[in-house]
Amino acid sequence: MRKLPLIKNFRWWIVGLIALATAINYLDRQNLPVALSEIRKNFEISDVDYGLINSLFLFAYGTMYAVGGRIIDVLGSRLGYFILIVWWSIANMLHGLVSNVMGLGIARFLLGIGEGGAFPGSAKVVSEWFPKKERALAFGIFNTGSSVGAVVAPPVIALIIATWSWQWTFFIFGIVGLVWAAVWWMVYAVPSRSKFVTAGERALIAAGQEEEQSVGQDTALHIPWISLFRYRKLWGLLAIKFLPDAGWYFFIFWLPKYLNDVRGLDIQGIGSYAWIPYAMAGGGSFLGGWLSSFLLRKQFSLDLSRKIPLGIAAALLPLSLFIADASLLTAVFLFGMAMCGHQLYSTIVQTLVADMFPSRVVGSVSGLMGCAATYGAMLFSLVIGFIIDRYGYGPAFFIAGLLHPLSFILLFVIIKRVEMISYKLNS
Repeated sequence: MRKLPLIKNFRWWIVGLIALATAINYLDRQNLPVALSEIRKNFEISDVDYGLINSLFLFAYGTMYAVGGRIIDVLGSRLGYFILIVWWSIANMLHGLVSNVMGLGIARFLLGIGEGGAFPGSAKVVSEWFPKKERALAFGIFNTGSSVGAVVAPPVIALIIATWSWQWTFFIFGIVGLVWAAVWWMVYAVPSRSKFVTAGERALIAAGQEEEQSVGQDTALHIPWISLFRYRKLWGLLAIKFLPDAGWYFFIFWLPKYLNDVRGLDIQGIGSYAWIPYAMAGGGSFLGGWLSSFLLRKQFSLDLSRKIPLGIAAALLPLSLFIADASLLTAVFLFGMAMCGHQLYSTIVQTLVADMFPSRVVGSVSGLMGCAATYGAMLFSLVIGFIIDRYGYGPAFFIAGLLHPLSFILLFVIIKRVEMISYKLNS
């Protein structure tokens, strides 16, 4: 059997692969918001219906975020991620077969079940493949995939609908996900077993893991899932993700609908404008990871290297308060600034998990954090459909703009300092 070639800096290829998975994840979830104006030509979907459909997705997504994180920890990154993306790709294709609101809600619920494990799975992969000093950048790169998928979605979906029909957007992107799953199964393994990683890179990764373990911790220690709730820092992570993701899901799910309902854009117009805020969000993901890693290289403490980008990000979200009264181009720009701020914020918050918890439970902690965040978004989505239906978009923008600054305050109150926990069973 021919020996497979070694690939220099293979860890960056790995993060590129999970960035692609994140892009597919967001392509799949953005199919509905972008295609909604066309789907409504086939059957009626009210603002309240749309809010409830989003809540079904978020309930499944949030629940599976916690369960999926544990699945990844138990099955391992390779098998766990493979199962999840196959599930959500098939669920995405089912959207193209529905003909009423109930069917759409069921398909959306099934999509949420599969997609819920993606981010905790990616977090675990990063913790396995990257030393601490590179993790923020790695998180930024794979998180940028969410914005790449969202940027590609509006114009590509508009093109597919114009060429065939809205059903084909779900069929095509589902097939793309299945192709990714096949590639993942063929190439992925942890660094110690990978057939592609060089000896030098394997040693670099191992040294980074040992550096974290050198603070007197017993890394072989088993940490029961329920015992994670003993740690104040876990509760802090749950708190600082509960609020901001409500704003994020409001922006990504309602932006295309807002452009159609309030600004009067058709599917081609939505495709022309809606990609801009998502592109700016991608810049926020990359900027967050780069800035935090840059501060670490400049000898800033880990604590300050994470908090400074978080503070900058939180300051951008209140710009959304001005969207309702702005011109179309200015409104799109303000959407973009808010979404840029969120992705910058989200990149660093996801990095905090690997900063404060050992690799063996990163998937579980990320899952719990994502579960809390998505439940917050679910509750917000349940309410926001009624608010928009009765009072318009102004109050929704006002609320969404204040969630990140409140979350940033909670960081100082609950977590206080960013550092690895002392994970002894009697702590």
